[in-house]
Amino acid sequence: MRNLLKSAFVILLLCSFGQIKAQDDLLNSLDKEVSDTIIYTAYTFKSTHIINGQSVENMKTNQLDFRINHRFSPINSGAYELFGLDNASINFSLDYGITDKLMLGIRRGTENKTYDGSVKYVLFQQCSGKRNFPVSISYFGDMSIITWKDTSTYHTFKDRLAYTHQLLIARKFNEKLSLQLTPSFVHRNNVQYNNINDIYAVGFGGRYKFVRRVALTWEYFYSPQVAANKTHSFNPVALGFDIETGGHVFQLFVSNSREMVENGVIANTQGDFRNGGLFLGFNISRVFSFGRKE
Repeated sequence: MRNLLKSAFVILLLCSFGQIKAQDDLLNSLDKEVSDTIIYTAYTFKSTHIINGQSVENMKTNQLDFRINHRFSPINSGAYELFGLDNASINFSLDYGITDKLMLGIRRGTENKTYDGSVKYVLFQQCSGKRNFPVSISYFGDMSIITWKDTSTYHTFKDRLAYTHQLLIARKFNEKLSLQLTPSFVHRNNVQYNNINDIYAVGFGGRYKFVRRVALTWEYFYSPQVAANKTHSFNPVALGFDIETGGHVFQLFVSNSREMVENGVIANTQGDFRNGGLFLGFNISRVFSFGRKE
């Protein structure tokens, strides 16, 4: 009987060692499989915009983002204007994913009756595994035209054009926190007297998800030329919330900028937030998918 128990104990011990070795082999195999796979970071931001400015996010292939951007009048306009809610400026936009990396967009806004077209292209995407890259980088370019009939300022078609070039550099640190740096260049063909055509700026933005489907967002663009009062405007700042509601992303915020096109936000923000020059605004984004599902 004693020998039988000894034999059973030895067999059980050998089986345990075999099971441990099998588990180790399985874990090693999984680790090797993960290390041989490139894992791309997704949803650094939940929308193509942080607030006023672009985010590093693109529409995927055959996806269309329809956006309604809405800005009220200054909060400090007083009770008679219902603190800015009596008047509003609206911008409609369509952004379409040609590929997962290339997105084209068109917009029309009531501010100066502006039309613009844009392109956004993914240069690098944050990833881990077989290949590690710490940030996502995209290029954004935009050309806008003012169609407001102001013949005293805009004498030719060329006078009405403005251009924006940006590098969008973002990192998703974890499921809660994402940050973005946005070096920017704006050129306006024609400006008011004693203003400047070329503006250099850098944007700082971020998103912090503090509860499910709701995140705090912030954004600030700094231009040394704006700070030196060479543009007769202010550096734009914004603070708000992203609210995810199924296929929609609803952004509610306050900003000292009423502009909704990049060159206007960076070079023509008129609100002085230190004196209550703030605008309540919201963006509504609805994404549609086209093409056959595989």
